[in-house]
Amino acid sequence: MSSPQNSHRSGRSGHDSDDDGYVPRTPRRTPMACTFCRGRKLKCDGRPTCANCNKRNIPCNYVPVSAQN
Repeated sequence: MSSPQNSHRSGRSGHDSDDDGYVPRTPRRTPMACTFCRGRKLKCDGRPTCANCNKRNIPCNYVPVSAQN
């Protein structure tokens, strides 16, 4: 006797197994943002000349942030 509530396990319809190997895709983080993107808190793509700097025709500079203890 199965109830209608058990027809959809874990809220996903169309999947019969609990462990189907699904791994959610997370975007890869850029290790360091350029100074412009960091100052404006924008999403930097990490390219030698990022899209934000390229769109504004400004120099794109990457300066490492010192680790503070």
